[in-house]
Amino acid sequence: MLDNIRIVLINTFHPGNIGAAARAMKNMGLSQLYLVEPRVFPDEEADARAAGAKDLLDSAVVVSTLDEAIADCQLVIGTSARNRTFDLPIFDAHDCARKVVGEAEHGKVAIIFGRETMGLHNAELQRCNYHVYIPANPEYPVLNVSAAIQLVCYEIWQAHSKQDFIKRDEPYPLTRDMERFYVHLESALRKTHFIIPQHEGKVMDKLRRYFNRSRPERTELNMLRGILTSIDETTSQLADKQETIQSQDKGSDQ
Repeated sequence: MLDNIRIVLINTFHPGNIGAAARAMKNMGLSQLYLVEPRVFPDEEADARAAGAKDLLDSAVVVSTLDEAIADCQLVIGTSARNRTFDLPIFDAHDCARKVVGEAEHGKVAIIFGRETMGLHNAELQRCNYHVYIPANPEYPVLNVSAAIQLVCYEIWQAHSKQDFIKRDEPYPLTRDMERFYVHLESALRKTHFIIPQHEGKVMDKLRRYFNRSRPERTELNMLRGILTSIDETTSQLADKQETIQSQDKGSDQ
């Protein structure tokens, strides 16, 4: 179960924080570390701060984009020091852990931590299904990233050890499957002129947020894809008919 839970760090500036994160993870039984464009890695400071968890650094997966880090995950949770929900359901660290451990029985889960200076960007939070927020002193609520990882990993270990988790048996689609759905959805909406190039607004951002929040199950996503395919076929048939009519009109003019 714990092997299905990965910690994802984005653009980590200080290599010591990567080492401290590895140590925090190993303390709590986690081993899957993903690094998205770390500023400096590998590095001696990371090795030193990892202490007995250097094996996690040696096996860390380094990728260039967040999408690569979460493509095969069915649940993605973003962390932030600021209480920015973007209409996403919000957990504290305890309830987040119960959710993560329950879903890790059936698929891969990612918990994303952002940059030391500014955390996660809005576009990165929009890739998430949930948001975890660690309440702290309002006069100084910002935790060091490795301290935040330690708190979240501790709660995961507790939920796992006590078997105190939210159980769900329904299979959910992977992140990459949801991304394919969003591409298909946007294409269909453009064909029907629901999205107008001159006035696109934030239609896709809002729809992405809605579906990430509601989390369709795998069978439900297949049904949605079937609906979009039906729209594609209908719009294609209408376009063919229109082209035939135009050809006939030109022939009669001649």
